[in-house]
Amino acid sequence: MRMVEGAPVVRLRRAVRVALAALATLLVIVGTPSLAQHPQRIVAVGDLHGDFQAWTAIARAAGLVDGHGHWAGGATVLVQDGDITDRGPDSLKIIRNLQQLQKEAPRKGGKVVVVLGNHEAMQLLGDFRYTTPGEYAAFVDDQSAARRDRVYELNKAAIEAAAHAKDPKLTPEAIRAQWLAETPLGWVEHKLAWAPSGELGKWAARNPAVVKISDTVFVHGGLSAEYAATGIDEINRRVAAAMAAADDTPASILTGPLGPLWYRGLTGRDPDAEAERPPATNATPRPTIDQELTAVLAATGAKRIVIGHTPILTGIAILNGGRLVRIDTGISRYYGGPLTWLEIVGDQLTPHTVGRPAP
Repeated sequence: MRMVEGAPVVRLRRAVRVALAALATLLVIVGTPSLAQHPQRIVAVGDLHGDFQAWTAIARAAGLVDGHGHWAGGATVLVQDGDITDRGPDSLKIIRNLQQLQKEAPRKGGKVVVVLGNHEAMQLLGDFRYTTPGEYAAFVDDQSAARRDRVYELNKAAIEAAAHAKDPKLTPEAIRAQWLAETPLGWVEHKLAWAPSGELGKWAARNPAVVKISDTVFVHGGLSAEYAATGIDEINRRVAAAMAAADDTPASILTGPLGPLWYRGLTGRDPDAEAERPPATNATPRPTIDQELTAVLAATGAKRIVIGHTPILTGIAILNGGRLVRIDTGISRYYGGPLTWLEIVGDQLTPHTVGRPAP
């Protein structure tokens, strides 16, 4: 049996419908909240190269962490633009803090993005030219000496053969002593951690080489027109595959001068990159840097690109009408540049500087 609603109920339903219609009209006039009305705060930090003190000073000054190193940035997006490792002693400390913040930030509505730098790729590829003793020492434990001895014994024949190829008169004792001197404690653990199957190698491979957040593209070295044309997703796919395979061939995206980890063509003419390109002719002249920048931004649908890799010790540089931003200011004590970070809120770009803490 159908129940008949009383007049008060009917009037209440009519009032609700009128109120909802009025609210809908108001939303059409005022508009719903948008990114433009509530712009996202992005903090971008350049190359750190093993300087944990500098990183901590920047992170605190930017309001990203509290006094205990935990996330305090709320809904901020932090982008660390690569090259955490090498040149300084405390790369592992920085990585561990960033890994922690990658877990903590989402709980507060924020995010931490670590862009892959060429020096992280070098670690995975076994290129330790710039790795410092402190970076190896960070991996030392009470089993390090025994592990190193086992590695020597397992590779003794090959080590002795390589040594004798240089000096046939070397005794086994001299060869061993030389190898130990060249292989500090922690080296074995460091190499294992950074291998493609190692904990840090896998972590680095998961980090993007190029990331676009709102209207801004972040990349470590730079984005050449050639790679920009392939698309960000394809670049990251190729980089991840090359990291998994430890591809260090000259044509690898990890080592090539046109690739996103090494490209310097947006900061000046890069002879290595130019050698990879077809020769310029009168019919096809080489585009200017500004023209290439225009092509890169068009290909990525971005307003600006933020890069590190090439130090500029005078501070963050906002160039080409705000379309190119260089944030590698030599933050590490190795370079002695200013401690800086870039804040992006909507279309407002604000460079910041904090004083270097005492050693």
